[in-house]
Amino acid sequence: MTELRWERLTGPVAAAALFGIARLLPTTGFGLWLRLAAATLLVLLPGRLVARALGQRTMAATVAWSVAIVGVGLGITFVLGQSLDLALAFTLGVGAVALIALVTRRHLQGQGLPGRVRFVRAFVVFAGLIIGAATWGIQGNLSGDSFFHLGRIRKLVDLHELSLHRVGEFKQGGLHPGYAFPLWHGWIALVSRLAAVDPSRVARHESSLLVPLALVLAFETGWAVFRSTGPAFAVVLAVFALKAMAPGHGGDYTLLWQPAPVATQLLAPAAIALFFLLVRKPAWMLALTLAADSAALTFVHPTYALFLAIPLAAFVVVRPILARGADLRRGILAFAALGIPMATALVWLRPIADQTLTLHLGAKELARSLHHYRSSLVVHSLTRYNLAPQRVDRNGAVDIAALVLVPLALLARRRRWAALVLGGTVAILALELWPLVFPHFANLVSLSQARRAATFVPFTVAFAGGVAVIAGFSRLLALALAIGAGIWLQLDYGGNFGLRAARTTPSIVVWIALFGGAAAIVVGAVLVWARRDFLRERARRRGITTALAALLFIVPISVHGFSHWTPRPVAGTELTPGLIHFLQRDVPPRSVIFADMETSYEAVAFAPVYAVAVPPTHVARTTPNQVQTRKHAVQRFLLQPSLGVPHRWDANWLILRRKSGPVAWALAQGLKPAYKDRHFFVFALPNPALPLPQ
Repeated sequence: MTELRWERLTGPVAAAALFGIARLLPTTGFGLWLRLAAATLLVLLPGRLVARALGQRTMAATVAWSVAIVGVGLGITFVLGQSLDLALAFTLGVGAVALIALVTRRHLQGQGLPGRVRFVRAFVVFAGLIIGAATWGIQGNLSGDSFFHLGRIRKLVDLHELSLHRVGEFKQGGLHPGYAFPLWHGWIALVSRLAAVDPSRVARHESSLLVPLALVLAFETGWAVFRSTGPAFAVVLAVFALKAMAPGHGGDYTLLWQPAPVATQLLAPAAIALFFLLVRKPAWMLALTLAADSAALTFVHPTYALFLAIPLAAFVVVRPILARGADLRRGILAFAALGIPMATALVWLRPIADQTLTLHLGAKELARSLHHYRSSLVVHSLTRYNLAPQRVDRNGAVDIAALVLVPLALLARRRRWAALVLGGTVAILALELWPLVFPHFANLVSLSQARRAATFVPFTVAFAGGVAVIAGFSRLLALALAIGAGIWLQLDYGGNFGLRAARTTPSIVVWIALFGGAAAIVVGAVLVWARRDFLRERARRRGITTALAALLFIVPISVHGFSHWTPRPVAGTELTPGLIHFLQRDVPPRSVIFADMETSYEAVAFAPVYAVAVPPTHVARTTPNQVQTRKHAVQRFLLQPSLGVPHRWDANWLILRRKSGPVAWALAQGLKPAYKDRHFFVFALPNPALPLPQ
């Protein structure tokens, strides 16, 4: 007879109770926070239960399975043309099945974390909650790409017959190659549905609840790579300094609800942690978990998944070179678990990507694109160009220190982190800085995306490992260098943020990392071949010193970050509250609106409608989207109004700014405003099947 393990119900029951209490509270202040927190826990819970049923007790496994389960639920929803409720039912149903398995299983075996490591992780969670609470207060207006992502979340929440093509900006448009399958948008939409909170409010505040996850995953990544709490905590500090403190205004921590920061701060760290756990102790359940995370990462942000595979592939190659064949078979196994689902997803996405105009640039368009990104590139000719070295270390002190410390990994060549640092750094820098290779890479993933591969240099691991090596030789030297270098680098090289930021960081450190890292690999290989062992690492005995030195280094960066702990100086939406209310209440879902591009772009974010045209910088430039044709249609209408133009695009509603010229024309045509305020007029367009007014 099966013995039921009722104590395993404690977590799910507590989450359900918290959710019930939260739904009784108002959607403001603490009530809003508790609603979002409870909804977030419920979306994570099925992933945690599945991970536990498979014997995986890490947060990396929880996040991997949570996003993967939502992805499968969304896929079923799209195939059947149902609403988000089906995805929600599937997600909770999978959690229920996993819970039954947990309750009925007597013993659970698998990989977790030692007790002392769990204690440090608990401290990281506590710190993350405090930082998340501080982030709540600086999440200001939505702007830029936020409207693009909010529009997809909005349609997932509000529309009843969902498909991949129905969540975009255009009624007759194509899929976005980067977000063809809106996996993370669906995850956020489930939080919105469970919390009964408007998606725009989720977009403004969900990030603060994901901050603890980001920090915990950084810690688990450090632990999996170093197998030591001191360097793992140093990784957390480096991530915090890079992503939140150096940019000011909360950095990426205010944008964690968007797919790109989620890919780099949640899914990619989870993949690295699972990858190294699998290398250390192969198990099919762990391989399956890594595969789930890999698939999720690829659908959330395909190019970032590809960029992550580069340093991990380099690790598989360099590790046996530096450690006499160690981990070769395990590394290949782990990379297969990572690469097979990634490759499968990329094959599905490839036909969509082939429709992207930025991947098939002629000479004129390429010259224009190179000029647009001129601050990030070194251009020799139309066939020879590369990323500017100063863009590699653009994030300031941590990046610079990490690059300088890369060659020190030679002193720890037998450790796995050394192979990751040396192999990953050399591989990515060679790809980004070699003008004969970079153009081909840009043609593969687009020039816009190719620039971003440099962010996947293992900066935080190189920083923590380098500090650990120095601490192994001298505690005093490590602490003194940390505080001195931290102050100097923050004062002189605080970082360059933004596309047009000037190049003020030193390029010499990038070349030190590239050539010093390559030389370290060669020297390490020679030492292995010669069977010499006079270079030894002593750093693993100095974990506390490593963590303390990392803390001292980021103090000046944190002073800068907290002195700029304010909302981003952005204007937010130009739509009036009245217009937003009208679009949500009186305009039927899936209607097509015709307006100037900025108004259309924001309207699509706040109501489940489609636009005729939006700014080209905020939409995929694919053949089906006809971005330029749509843009010219709107421009032509604003100069020479005619009902034939919106009718050709099946528009149902016309939104005009009060001060624009076409307002007088619309009134003269006999169109009566369905809504007006001091900034906008909204007209219901007549049936295009009827004769047009003369």
